[in-house]
Amino acid sequence: MQAAENLVRKQYLISPKQIEKIEILAKKQKTSAAQLVRAAIDAYNPDIPMDMKESELLDLVSTRVKEAIADTQETRKRLGLTLQKLTVRGE
Repeated sequence: MQAAENLVRKQYLISPKQIEKIEILAKKQKTSAAQLVRAAIDAYNPDIPMDMKESELLDLVSTRVKEAIADTQETRKRLGLTLQKLTVRGE
């Protein structure tokens, strides 16, 4: 969950079907409905046209996956270095 100081309480009206759907999704993903809504808002990009061609969409997904892999590799590298420092201090 995000830090409480970064969150603002807002009220929005949604249909009972939408409530049911988000509660089912939250249960399946073992998270809260609020977290799913935040993730959906974060994932939405109005700059990406809805009528995007399949090849353009695949290129976009490919780019995002490559970025995620690079970020993960960098994080693992930093984590490894941190663990090495902690191991040296603990000996």
